[in-house]
Amino acid sequence: MSQPIPISPQTSTSLNRAPSTSSRPIRRPSIQGGSVGVGGSGVARRPSRATHPPMIQQRSLSHPEALEALRSFLKERSSYDVFPVSFRLIVLDTQLKVKKALDVMLLYGVVSAPLWNTSTAKFAGMFTVQDVIHLIQYYYHTSSWEGATADVEQFRLQSIRDIEKALSVPPPPLLSVHPLRPLYDACRYLIRTHARRLPLIDRDTQTGGEVVISVLTQYRVLKFIAMNCRDITQYLTASVQEMGIGSYVSPESHPDPSNNQNKYYPLATATMQTTVFDVVHMFSEQGISAVPIVDDNGKVLNLYETVDVITLVRNGAYTSLDLTISQALKQRAVDFPGVVTCSPRDSLSAIFSLIKIRRVHRLVVVQGRDDPHPGRLVGIISLSDIMRALIGSDIPLGGAGVGAEVVDKALREEEAETAGDDSFALSEGSLSTGQSLEG
Repeated sequence: MSQPIPISPQTSTSLNRAPSTSSRPIRRPSIQGGSVGVGGSGVARRPSRATHPPMIQQRSLSHPEALEALRSFLKERSSYDVFPVSFRLIVLDTQLKVKKALDVMLLYGVVSAPLWNTSTAKFAGMFTVQDVIHLIQYYYHTSSWEGATADVEQFRLQSIRDIEKALSVPPPPLLSVHPLRPLYDACRYLIRTHARRLPLIDRDTQTGGEVVISVLTQYRVLKFIAMNCRDITQYLTASVQEMGIGSYVSPESHPDPSNNQNKYYPLATATMQTTVFDVVHMFSEQGISAVPIVDDNGKVLNLYETVDVITLVRNGAYTSLDLTISQALKQRAVDFPGVVTCSPRDSLSAIFSLIKIRRVHRLVVVQGRDDPHPGRLVGIISLSDIMRALIGSDIPLGGAGVGAEVVDKALREEEAETAGDDSFALSEGSLSTGQSLEG
């Protein structure tokens, strides 16, 4: 198993090297006395294993039975089981400059990374694309584009939270979970907190200090299911629209239909003539990570994502934010995988078949070839939507967003009753309200 790659200010010379091929293993989660959890207390869990034989079903399943079988599968696996035998972990030091951090993320093909505070030897949160969006808005409101590039050269990751304060954006809470916590519990936690990723934090059995094992993402969980549960997912035959998975165009549902200027409500859309900064503003205001690009007839032409903004910021191209989407797309990397689409009549089983062979972060729902207007925008399905359909609709959601006190209180009370440990961690003093965790 490859060694984690800590990225700190002292490792700047490694940016042009090939990915590490060290044979030293990544630290595995600790197991003390047959129990798992911080301080040696918790629920007994089996150690992680490298392979996961599919669960053999003896008969056909109904759609509800298939969902329940998947939940049972998730309850029997730990969060660490999702990861392959060998994987790379990028950890960024909070003293690292933002420009260098973006270089590292692009070099290794990641859109987020755990932060590590060397002075306290503790996990310090996540650096994500949403932080870059905040950075752009900060300079838009408080500085000039001409001086922005020079400022970013000296700006450090630890100052990102200061930018959030200047923009009156509540800081995201320090969410984490123990690596051997049941995968089902971690999925419920992702749903209830609106998070897209969940760091796995262990404790060193000798020093008691924190150790970042990896980061659990919605995509990893769904890919894990797609690869190991084909004998179950094949029975998820209901269509995505029938199950209510995703958000769909419904202008009549606007609170004030007479004043609704968005005919694709509640979806945010753009055209080829929309400026990049206008789309960036949509990312920040609505807590979304992609905007469909449509023509005058509503046909989907492309998709502009938050990750596209990273390239502009990394290159110091702040003045490029006034470019139109049409111009900006010409600067996109040649390896862009394209827009993944589906029909509202496609089954959840078909979606999992797609996830098995492609890296999917969202699906744009369009009318099919046999419909009156092929390719017209119908809706968007996020990975969060799919997760919620699998885990269940009875999971209480935080009405005020990530870190809302109602969610925090409920999680703490539940864990006190069921686990008796701190396998789930939410740092004190980091509560926020009305914030959606981007990822």
